Amino acid sequence: MTSETKEARVLEAIRERRELVNAAIDEELPVQEPERLYEATRYILEAGGKRLRPTVTTLAAEAVTGTEPMGADFRAFPSLGGDDVDVMRAAVAIEVIQSFTLIHDDIMDEDDLRRGVPAVHEAYDVSTAILAGDTLYSKAFEFMTETGADPQHGLEAMRMLASTCTEICEGQALDVAFESRDDILPEEYLEMVELKTAVLYGASAATPALLLGADEDVVDALYQYGIDSGRAFQIQDDVLDLTVPSEELGKQRGSDLVEGKETLITLHARQQGVDVDDLVDADTPAEVTEAAIDDAVAALEEVGSIEYARDTAEDLTARSKEHLELLPESGSRSLLEDLADYLIVRGY
Repeated sequence: MTSETKEARVLEAIRERRELVNAAIDEELPVQEPERLYEATRYILEAGGKRLRPTVTTLAAEAVTGTEPMGADFRAFPSLGGDDVDVMRAAVAIEVIQSFTLIHDDIMDEDDLRRGVPAVHEAYDVSTAILAGDTLYSKAFEFMTETGADPQHGLEAMRMLASTCTEICEGQALDVAFESRDDILPEEYLEMVELKTAVLYGASAATPALLLGADEDVVDALYQYGIDSGRAFQIQDDVLDLTVPSEELGKQRGSDLVEGKETLITLHARQQGVDVDDLVDADTPAEVTEAAIDDAVAALEEVGSIEYARDTAEDLTARSKEHLELLPESGSRSLLEDLADYLIVRGY
């Protein structure tokens, strides 16, 4: 199968699941009183997004049970014990947590755009945005209690969601702390990425296994699949922040570099003697020019820093797919493997 055919398969799987997830979001998170609050909670969800994490959740449910793609109703998905589980509600909970983190990240980073539209705190106000994020956070746990899973399995899924949220906050705190340090090691960066980004991919993959009653080794394998593919995704996202045009990214290209955020790229460049802090002469993403970013990218490419990040992402992706060997062969497992590749090519 060619890479183009694999990508087409993945895109179709994402499209099918995105339609189902969007419909479920309409059902689970209607605009109600107070309207302004719930309009704000829906704002970022309606601004777009590929629903990659819910795609992982639904594919993992199929892969755990040997179900072929789209071969069962996600609202009444047969568990390994024979009971029906609302896997879609769990997938919505995962997506809602993702949106909660984006709202708060944009406030902390003072980013004006998200997915090509004004960020929630710009479209509404900071107070409303904070409340919207908090509401989404709470709703995610509410949704996870309503999957109909065996109570013990549901408790384990709730525990994973709670620990995942804690780890995301820890990762964000590390990311903020890194902005005032110039001695960060690549291992520290990878730990931060795991906490801030990868753990939600780990939960996306492992949660359906928990809810459906899979063995502990299967849960662990899927979690590690999510961790490694999630770390690869974030590293590649750092590459894309420098190499993809602003209109495609939905935000200013090179914003991470302008804001002084350390990435695997900049850490590698520092080790090669590059004065990363002077690569761009701008205080905010709004002030930077495309020409300045082009010059910075050229300097980073010259010392091999961008290639180093790409290679690391590819190695992590290869490792993520090895974890899936524990699962029975199926079209769904194959799609999970292809999705890992997609995340480091077209994941933005």
